[in-house]
Amino acid sequence: MPLDMQSETSLSRTAMKAELLDAETELQLAYAWRDHRDEAALHRLVTAYMRLAISMAAKFRRYGAPMNDLIQEAGLGLMKAADKFDPDRGVRFSTYAVWWIKASIQDHVMRNWSLVRTGSTSSQKSLFFNLRRVQARLEREASARGEELDRHQLRQLIATEVGVSLADVEMMEGRLSGTDFSLNAAQASDDEGREWIDTLEDDGVQAAEQVEAAHDLDRLRGWLVSAMSALNARERFIVTERKLREEPRTLESLGQELGLSKERVRQLEAAAFVKMRKRLEAISPEVHQFFA
Repeated sequence: MPLDMQSETSLSRTAMKAELLDAETELQLAYAWRDHRDEAALHRLVTAYMRLAISMAAKFRRYGAPMNDLIQEAGLGLMKAADKFDPDRGVRFSTYAVWWIKASIQDHVMRNWSLVRTGSTSSQKSLFFNLRRVQARLEREASARGEELDRHQLRQLIATEVGVSLADVEMMEGRLSGTDFSLNAAQASDDEGREWIDTLEDDGVQAAEQVEAAHDLDRLRGWLVSAMSALNARERFIVTERKLREEPRTLESLGQELGLSKERVRQLEAAAFVKMRKRLEAISPEVHQFFA
């Protein structure tokens, strides 16, 4: 019967009734699965150690995940261990399986603890599962010495102990201090209470910024028209094709169209810019900086 269809009590009872394997039988089953993909051997091996998986799953109940889910993840870890176990290494299967079971449960807990990703590195995972225990021990040791640690000192000691940054400790404390809340939840209990999402700053363009941007654009457009009026038709054409097109043309293509060398087009372009700059400076000394 699938794990998710059985109750916790039923799973425990089934596991407790499973046979206890001696080292020789365990080895035979491991070889049968590895060498011959004997599914009956795999089932017998996994069933025998399901009690171990359930026992380890129970240690993670305090993190709030349903026990059946923890047992299912523990079972998946046990299956992975059975698939990757090498009987030639001379270690008991239970010793090898413990790591896979624990890793599978921890990954499940961290994935489901919060909508916000809690951490993915081994050091962050260690911090998640050991923060409270390390904190309590450090506080006991400080108390035994007659010392009193402030929050900053305690966090620094935890960071050193676990091997993570101080920022990681502060982040993890925040994640472990409470559960997620919906931004659509009301701030007050009455029907007219604002939702928390209403307090977030709108990161879109504000009305004042839109008006200011439109005003600046009009000024720039006027200056550009004035500067272009100082040019002759050929110079205006070169400047337009070189600077005002979405995909500027090359000096060579313009030279071919105008019957000029590439160098001559470059000279005309430079001369046009000098004329435009002089016209802009005549309008206002600081205007030319927008077209530099």
